[in-house]
Amino acid sequence: MISVHRSEDRYRGGEPDAGIETRHALSFGPFYDPDNLRFGPILACNEEHLAAGAGFDEHPHSHTEIVTWVVEGELTHRDSAGHSTVVRAGDVAHLRAAAGVRHVERNDGPGPLTFLQMWLAPLESGGEPSYTVVPGIADSTPYALPEAGAMLHVRRLAEGERTALPDAVRLYVHVVRGRVEVAGEELGPGDAARITDAEGLEAVAVTEAECVVWEMAR
Repeated sequence: MISVHRSEDRYRGGEPDAGIETRHALSFGPFYDPDNLRFGPILACNEEHLAAGAGFDEHPHSHTEIVTWVVEGELTHRDSAGHSTVVRAGDVAHLRAAAGVRHVERNDGPGPLTFLQMWLAPLESGGEPSYTVVPGIADSTPYALPEAGAMLHVRRLAEGERTALPDAVRLYVHVVRGRVEVAGEELGPGDAARITDAEGLEAVAVTEAECVVWEMAR
């Protein structure tokens, strides 16, 4: 089963006057849709656009696995566990909030910043917070998230190229750039496909494209 969710249907949030524009794929903050609360362990998939100098002041998280994919620009991260770093385009960052952590996210660079941030529910609550950055992750190197029973894959495709998608209880395919076809559905930038009981599927690049794929065991 495949359900397609278009970029233009995402809920628009953020604070545009403060240089923050957000597009939410699932219920988030003031946007509540009882039929769109989560997909498997995925609790949120937010497209964030920050102008130079804009950002999110210190705020708390707990019992959440937060994975960030930077599309353009540089994201400055600082947290109460003592981590401070800059995450660049092509990097994967993973904040394990565990029993509780506070962090700051800002665009301290000279140009615009775009990133995709995904929140997943952990299999178990509690523990100590941690922060990991994988620089320049390659197509052939998935990022395992055992805390949530999930695996993140990155696919960068030339026009006409095909790639097999994992067989999984659930797949979440988000197109970052370009256009791809999955199970007969064409997806453009910001579009996503939510697939249950995925088997024998592939993504075909209609144009040069980049997408992120969550493989989930529950």
